[in-house]
Amino acid sequence: MIISASPGRRVGPLRTGRADAWLGILLIVVGWEVAGRLLTDAFVLAAPSQILLYLAEEWQLMLRALWVTLSNAAIGFVVGNLAALILAGLALIWPRSERVVTGLALLVFCLPLVATGPILRVFFGPGNGPQIVLAALAVYYTTLIPLLVGLRAAPDSWFDLVRSYGRGRLAALVHVRAMAALPYLFTGLQIAAPAAFLGAMVGEFTGAERGMGVLTIRALRALDVEMTWALATVATAVAICAYIAIGALARRVLLEDPPVILATPAQNGALGASWRDAAIISLLILTAWAGAIWMFDLNPFFAKGPADVFDALILAPDALDTRAALVAALGETALFLIPGYIAGLVAGAGLAILLVLVPALSNTAMPMAIALRSVPIVTTAPLVVLLLGRGATGTIVLVAVMVFFPTLVACLHGLRQTPGQILDVFDSFAAGPFTRLIRVRIPAMLPAFFAAARMAVPASVLAVTVAEWLATGAGIGSLMALSASLSDYDMLWSSVVLVSVLSALGYALVSIVERRVLAVYAPEQLS
Repeated sequence: MIISASPGRRVGPLRTGRADAWLGILLIVVGWEVAGRLLTDAFVLAAPSQILLYLAEEWQLMLRALWVTLSNAAIGFVVGNLAALILAGLALIWPRSERVVTGLALLVFCLPLVATGPILRVFFGPGNGPQIVLAALAVYYTTLIPLLVGLRAAPDSWFDLVRSYGRGRLAALVHVRAMAALPYLFTGLQIAAPAAFLGAMVGEFTGAERGMGVLTIRALRALDVEMTWALATVATAVAICAYIAIGALARRVLLEDPPVILATPAQNGALGASWRDAAIISLLILTAWAGAIWMFDLNPFFAKGPADVFDALILAPDALDTRAALVAALGETALFLIPGYIAGLVAGAGLAILLVLVPALSNTAMPMAIALRSVPIVTTAPLVVLLLGRGATGTIVLVAVMVFFPTLVACLHGLRQTPGQILDVFDSFAAGPFTRLIRVRIPAMLPAFFAAARMAVPASVLAVTVAEWLATGAGIGSLMALSASLSDYDMLWSSVVLVSVLSALGYALVSIVERRVLAVYAPEQLS
């Protein structure tokens, strides 16, 4: 009787949680259906029944387009994540190279896809090259940053044990750091899955012949609401399946509780070393940039080097007008970017904390959050702007959504990485949930939160530029799209350089705040 009763008590809450999740999803679908029917004449929302009818009629067209985009996204996903693993391993084996490696990776990640897509199309010509490259660029950094955090998330005693056996850094990387980094790696992969699909679709916007992105452009030009939302629904379903599959694999692999990490505060690097690393990174970027143009003998009409950009911004007769246009466009973009970025961080961290305090809500909230993030921004941007207007509200919401989900996933992971031994100590003193949250869980969350905050800087730039490109017709995203269409490559390359540098500076600002906070709450992350 006792044995049979125990499993019964375990299954009850599980069944209740699943029932709550399905009930929440059902309520969402019903509300969506009602709203779609009421807004039929507004041409902004399609009801689920209309979407299913369209998919039933055009399933062959959708399946062909999905196969093309999914293939490119999968290749880019693999290539980008392999690059992240190699860069993380290099940074850990050769610690002096870490700042240079991450700095170079950051600048490449900060390249706006809206501008690099047309450049890659000219470089690769017809084919899948731009789609694969953009998918890889969209994912490798989202895996690299959590992975570097995880590679440091191991107790010092473990490394002492490795050294006591006469083994070196490579053995420590394979047997200690890699095992400690697995939870963070899976978190990065879950975040990267929707990003790969988005990168592939953006690449298809630049002149591809087939794919989901091509159909999206066709639907937007024809104001075909059913087709637009059908594309968004299919893309969302693919991203959710990838997210769930990676999560299921993680649960099978990650069987042990996180370790207790006790470390002494590390000394911050000297200011001179930081400036030296920045100078080295800048020199490598400029050399690689100019060297690639020379090596591949690219047409100077579209391939602009560092000297060309300097001339366009400083020396050319119309340099003043170029700078004025860039400053005006950046000012418009900043009005949407900064509030959306902050709102996404606050919403993601806040919901993660709420789900830890009230676990029953996760059964309904997580499917909604995954679906919200998985819908490609390239399909929802015009619709959201039509619904909320071309002003600040629509664009801020899009930026916040782009930042929200990675922050939520990272913060949930950080909160759940709280060592059980420390929670047992608090339980022995009858500490309440809020005390444990403030004293233990939030400090454990901070490394993951700041990793998400750093990744969100380029992600928010991507969101705002895509929204400006497809919907609002203002800001730096619109200026880059217009420059590409007019073959004004001086303005396009100048915009790429300026946006990339400002994104890197925003990333550096977040890193400064991170170092000050983690020096108190998670000093092992600064070692």
